Amino acid sequence: MKKPVLVGVLFVIVILAVLIYSSLNLAKHRVEVCIAFHGNSSCRTASGTTEDFARHTAITNACSQISSGVTDSIACENTEPTKVTVLK
Repeated sequence: MKKPVLVGVLFVIVILAVLIYSSLNLAKHRVEVCIAFHGNSSCRTASGTTEDFARHTAITNACSQISSGVTDSIACENTEPTKVTVLK
């Protein structure tokens, strides 16, 4: 195999290894959140580097299922969750 091809293949392998390693280590916290909004409810699970980030992401994901439009989404995200479970 020619040297430039070998260097290219090694470079791609290193980049893939870094991506896989970083994606596996970021999710240190996992949270499940349930939200009730305008008569609908939704539960979603999210992972993140901090518990607050995972909680906020789960709230956003749950609200995306039961609200429509920017105003409803903001109001839903400011609603207190009916259930928060820290899984990890």
